[in-house]
This record gives sequence, C-alpha cells and structure tokens, in this order.
Amino acid sequence: MRGGRSLGRRFEWLWAAYAASALGTWLAFDAFSLIAVIVLHAGATEVAVLSAAGPAVGAVVATPLGPWMEFRRKRPVMMAMDLVRCLVLLTVPAAYALDTLTFVQLLVVAVVVGAADIGFTAASGAFVKSLLPPEDLLAANARFEATQWTATILGPPLGGAAMGVFGPVTTVLANAVSFLLSAVGIRAIGGTETPPARTGPAPAGGLLEGWRYILAHPVLRPLFFNTALYNALIMVSVPLLAVLMVGDLGFSAWQYGLAFSVPSVGGLIGSRLARRLVPRFGERRVLLTSGWLRAFWPIGLAFVGPGTGGLVLVMAVELGVITSCAVFNPVYATTRLRQTDADRVARTLAAWSVTTKATTAAMTALWGLLAGVTGPRTAIAIAGVLVLATPLLLPRRIEAPPAPARLRAEEAA
Repeated sequence: MRGGRSLGRRFEWLWAAYAASALGTWLAFDAFSLIAVIVLHAGATEVAVLSAAGPAVGAVVATPLGPWMEFRRKRPVMMAMDLVRCLVLLTVPAAYALDTLTFVQLLVVAVVVGAADIGFTAASGAFVKSLLPPEDLLAANARFEATQWTATILGPPLGGAAMGVFGPVTTVLANAVSFLLSAVGIRAIGGTETPPARTGPAPAGGLLEGWRYILAHPVLRPLFFNTALYNALIMVSVPLLAVLMVGDLGFSAWQYGLAFSVPSVGGLIGSRLARRLVPRFGERRVLLTSGWLRAFWPIGLAFVGPGTGGLVLVMAVELGVITSCAVFNPVYATTRLRQTDADRVARTLAAWSVTTKATTAAMTALWGLLAGVTGPRTAIAIAGVLVLATPLLLPRRIEAPPAPARLRAEEAA
C-alpha cells in the first residue's frame, strides 16, 4: 500500500470524477422529496412512495445490468450510466420551467437514476479492481470514503442555501452537471482496458449467478448478509428520527440538519484511520472490531430527549456511527473486491446493490407501519436492538481468495 502517495494519473482522474458526482449527489440530497412537497404539494404518503419505490423499482430495473456488462469494457459503461443520469435529471428543471412537472415524472426519474446508480457502482468496482494492484485497493477505497464524507459535510447545507436563493430545482440541475463532469473525468482516464476473458459458456440465470456466487463464498456470504441488514436497519430510523425530533420534541429544521452534518467529520477521521490500522492489526481484526463498534451506537437514538442535551446525544451517537462506518467501509469494500474473481465482479456487485437497495426500501416501509403502531421512539429502539446482532453475521475467517477454477469446482460440487 502506498499510503498518501499518488496511485497514478489514471486513478487521479477516476477519483476526480467520483468527487464531482458525490458532491452533486449530496447537493441534491432529498431534493425530490422537497420538490414534491414545495412544487407539487404532495402529502406524506406520496413522499414516502417516492423515497421507497424509486430505489426499489430501480433495483429491479437494474437486474440485467450486471450480467450484461461483465465481459465488456467498464469505462464506456460508466460513462453511459453518467450520461443517462445527467439527461434524465435535466428533464426535471426543464419540466419545471415549462410548468409541466408531475409526481409521476419524479417517480420515473428516481427509478432510472436508481438503476443507473447500480450499474455505475458495479462497473466502477470492477474497473478499480483491474486498474490497481491488490495492495493499493485499501488506499483507493479509503480515499473514496473520505471524499464521500467530505461531500456529505458540504453538500446538504450548500444545496439548501442554493434552493433557498435560486429555487427548488437548482440542486437537481447541479446534480445533472456533476454527472456530466464525472463522464468527462472518466473519459480523460485514457489508457487501454482489457475486459475479463470468458472462461466458459455464458452463465445461466443472469444476475442469479451473482447471488449464487455470493452465497457459495465463505467470506462474501456473511459480509453480504451483514451489510444488507445493517444498512437497512440504519436507514429505517432516519425518517422516524425526523418525526421524533422535529415533530415530537420540537427541534427546528436547522437543528435537525446540524445533528447530522457536524458528526460527518467522523467520516474523514475514520477513513484515514482505516489505512493506518490495517497494516498494524490486520484486515480481519479491523473489519470485526469496526463492525462491532458501528453496531453499538444506534440504540442510543432511542433515548434522545428535548433541548440541548438531546441534540448533543444525537450528535455523539452519529459521530460514533459515522466514524466506525468510515473505518469499516473501505476495509469491507477492499475485502469484497479481493475475494471476488475478476470475471465475476460486475455480477457480484450488481447483485449486492440490488439486494441492499430492495431490502432497505422494504424495511423502511415496514418500519413506517411499525412506527404507526408503536410510535417512532419504540420503532427506533427495536431497530437499534436488532442492529446489535448484525456483527454476528461477520466472517470469522478471511483467507486468501481461492483460485477461480477451484471456487467454480466447489460451486459445482
């Protein structure tokens, strides 16, 4: 691993493209929900449908993308996904200017963007694995993680200010431009790219092959269940916490935003720690320790109260969650890439993303019903208790990746 040194010109362009799209995405954080409320006067049910159905249907739409791109060059796929996201997002400010924007259009755009997100993630993961040697993957993933959290800190407040000054669709336009800039950056990477060679007949079942590969793998399988369940249980509490803090406890909107933006500095701290901890303690120990630590904090959100003490509690909990996740995420992403055969990466990452997004959408809807019966505080507490059990799903051993031929023989057996 090269620490803080350059990972090469081609990676620098990829990193710049990632930074552009990440900042655009966080500038437009929750923009569709705000547009639905402010412009279309949508109610709570419609906003919930937009938040849950868009990613869920997008995950279904994206199902064929993994097998389709597996043996293709990944840079053209990444640029295509960027341009699709750019063009479909541009229809929103265009329709707004013409006074023809509808809720159905927002929903369709959310679905297309969600599907393209999955396609881009799968292609970019495979490209990074082919671009860098294994010893540099952790440094690369740590840089992506730090960039993501920097965008998280800067994006929402800047986006909120831009919407207040220039109008409700401003950040959607900025997000579209960010995807165009990302496509330009990926184009500038240059060089040659050799797609993985097909070592046998085309796999039957398309994306099902990705799920089969994950479930047959001794390291990927527990990571898959751990991350899908953890991410879903964390996300189900977000809208409920908004209801609890703003609706029941009387916090203002700016206090609610502050409670999540300030702790995001933990993302920068954790991503830097990951690169230092793995050489010292080993990949497995860091993965398990950070996996347990990130599960410890969320239960604290059930005890939030009014006033300054409640705000400080939320910020402390979020700081712990974010710092732990920022250590865990680059190590987990690196382990996943190293353990996946080069000719399976796109299908594996697509299957992973589809599952994560669909699980989160389904559980968000379920927890909304649960909160209606028990109240938001109890529903948050139940999610926190379940999160405590997720580290039990982490892999206990992380061995050197098996040779592709041996793994396929094990699957066939």
